[in-house]
Amino acid sequence: MRGQIYEMARRSVIQTLRQPALIIPPIVFPLIMMAINTGGLDAATNLPGFPADSYLDFAIAVPFMQCALFACINAGASLARDVETGFLKRLAMTPMQRAALLIGQLGGVMLIALVSALIYIVVGFAAGMDFEAGAAGIPALLLLALLISLAFAALGAFVGLRSGSGEAVQGAFPLFFVLLFLSSMSLPRPLIEQDWFRFIATYNPVSYMIEGVRSFIITGWDGEALALGFGITIVAAVAAIAAASGALRTRLVRT
Repeated sequence: MRGQIYEMARRSVIQTLRQPALIIPPIVFPLIMMAINTGGLDAATNLPGFPADSYLDFAIAVPFMQCALFACINAGASLARDVETGFLKRLAMTPMQRAALLIGQLGGVMLIALVSALIYIVVGFAAGMDFEAGAAGIPALLLLALLISLAFAALGAFVGLRSGSGEAVQGAFPLFFVLLFLSSMSLPRPLIEQDWFRFIATYNPVSYMIEGVRSFIITGWDGEALALGFGITIVAAVAAIAAASGALRTRLVRT
């Protein structure tokens, strides 16, 4: 089992490293968007009740979520490509276990997520980010960021396995991006004036993932925000992995 996971993870990592298009966008694009938003929305810090003195401290959580969206698309596209090329059919003729295949296939995606998260933290500190959780908060933040990326990567894997089409995975990206847009990405939920927007953001699980990451930076060890952030993320990850495993079961049929 461990040997199978290692081989599939090694294959996934090598495939990822050979394709700069899978590495550069998850790192560069979120940082560019953060810089634009920080410059354009810095005046929001003057609003009564805004939780941070610098919009950078508020906005730095968003790149972690955008990285998770890239993890979703990259994982889904990779598995869809394996379906289209017949790689999964060939694996069905081997003793490969489904769990090992799924875990290993997500290896390359999670490696990029870890590297991206580390770079976001370094860039944040270099830009003057305050980090209220202290040194102990950094590994906890990385853990939450990786769990979020795992949840979205497993969701992408489900779409890729279920559809068997890279185009279908790419077509799902706008739907996932809407989840991010209709959240507390740009403003705290209490400061959102439009009732319908605030209502959606309140019931959007992505809001609590963002707020969990953001709490390390702005408030430190916020028990409620972290409980909701970790709790919702873990539930989402378990559900997505279960769905992806079920889709893989239908694809990896031994004859």
